[in-house]
Amino acid sequence: MLKKRLIFTLLFDNGNFMLSRNFRLQNVGDINWLIKNYDFSKISYSIDELIVLDVTRSERNIEEFSQVLSQLTNGCFVPIAAGGGINDIESARRLLRAGADKIILNSVLFERKEFINELASEFGKQCVVASIDVKKSQNSEYKIYSQNGIKSHEQTAKELIAKICNYSVGEIYLNSMDRDGTGQGLNLELLDLLPKEFNKPVILAGGAGNSSHLLEAFQDSRVDAVSTANLFNFVGNGLRDARKALVSSGIVLPMWDPEMLTKHLAIGGKSL
Repeated sequence: MLKKRLIFTLLFDNGNFMLSRNFRLQNVGDINWLIKNYDFSKISYSIDELIVLDVTRSERNIEEFSQVLSQLTNGCFVPIAAGGGINDIESARRLLRAGADKIILNSVLFERKEFINELASEFGKQCVVASIDVKKSQNSEYKIYSQNGIKSHEQTAKELIAKICNYSVGEIYLNSMDRDGTGQGLNLELLDLLPKEFNKPVILAGGAGNSSHLLEAFQDSRVDAVSTANLFNFVGNGLRDARKALVSSGIVLPMWDPEMLTKHLAIGGKSL
């Protein structure tokens, strides 16, 4: 049986980390607050991947974001995906040099298909993650939004996802804007928007508030990974306890050996 992945997502905005509810941002604290409250060298044992997104609404500062990413990745051994406004190879390269293993794309998916191919050609398509933000309209039809949830697209979500799935991307990050930050559970209806016989890994996000929500999503065979961005629902031992609950419920997650990893890092293994 293929292993599932539990992912923690961090939202960065102009120097601070944020909570998001239906894409409305609330300031939580800067990098010093985050490091004080979340020891990623320890949290790494509770998650399988870390995602860091620059959701800055104003002009982004790739240098600042890269520096923050470097601080976060110190001693964090799990794979890291990062993105937010990436639309050129050099910006992607800077994030990879700062410790990222994958690059997340959103708005550029709808604007420059040739850049996606260029990025995949340069770093491999397994390095490229397509982030898709979906919201239900008043007529109950799902629509896709880009540019931090501001711009809607004319084609239906199903049509656009089918198109994106044929791009040179390694996996899909499917996010519910309606459930974002609500803690009311993930929207499994979004999975019905995927093409039949879909063969790329799917990360489902938006709405996870406790381990039972994670479990419900993992029990769907179409879900390869679940991500939560709620800094408070899983604070303290929250992520560790959620992982234990999932494993106890029969979800197959990677098992980390702390002693082996400590030795690996001590002899010069890659600290992501």
